[in-house]
Amino acid sequence: MKTIGFIDYFLDEWHANQYPEWIASASGGTMKVAYAYGKIDAERGLDNASWCRNKGIGLLGSIEEVVERSDYLVVLSPDNPEFHEELAMLPLQSGKPTYVDKTFAPDRQTALLLFETAAKHGTPLFSSSALRFATEYAGADRTGIDTICSIGPGPYANYAVHQIEPVVSLMGAEAERVMNTGTEKSPSLLVGFSGGRQASIHFYDGSPFSLAVNYQSGQFAHLKAESDFFAEFIGSLIRFFETGEAPVDPKETIAIMTIIEYGFQAARKPYQWIELPKTV
Repeated sequence: MKTIGFIDYFLDEWHANQYPEWIASASGGTMKVAYAYGKIDAERGLDNASWCRNKGIGLLGSIEEVVERSDYLVVLSPDNPEFHEELAMLPLQSGKPTYVDKTFAPDRQTALLLFETAAKHGTPLFSSSALRFATEYAGADRTGIDTICSIGPGPYANYAVHQIEPVVSLMGAEAERVMNTGTEKSPSLLVGFSGGRQASIHFYDGSPFSLAVNYQSGQFAHLKAESDFFAEFIGSLIRFFETGEAPVDPKETIAIMTIIEYGFQAARKPYQWIELPKTV
């Protein structure tokens, strides 16, 4: 059996609570979350020691110990990406397949640093929102897309990735500029892609995730993420651990982090295009 180590800001959070059982089940028991490290205890919920005791997972005192004992590594902290550089640097120097949970990085510069570190040390690395793996999105025709209109719930700060990830997976990494077109209550972002293509991204409280896709041919598709996208994501994660082959192009992840970062800038200058750095 292969062992997985969790490295988190604090362990009692939704992703860490769900992933161990999902991984064990989807892998047929061939993989197990065996070790964990949390930088701090959760302010609300279980402290790290209690969380590990309840999960039957060994609590270790340092990132180094988790890296040393584990076959595969998962850096969590899904709502605190500002800690990903600190939490991920040792795993990314280990050569062991490492998944970094969404949102991958707080900005483009950090995203570039993480991928450069992994490449330098031969460490397989990927990150993604689980929404990318929704069967409705994954199976969509990517040829000749002209525009996409995306809607979904949640605040921009930690939910933007769930809409931008599928958009980039369909339209590619060649995002060129962004414009804020929303309100404080209902943020929205217009993203200009190469060739004059565009995507609009809208945040509505309580809205399901869905995409309206218009093609240059005149065809139209309405894609609602109704499948069990977390199950699809866990399956991709297991295959990544088994093969060391990332299912997401780093250029797309870097583009996603760039759009999110510059989307914050665009919010300070509504209805003005903000040019994006070129994709590496």
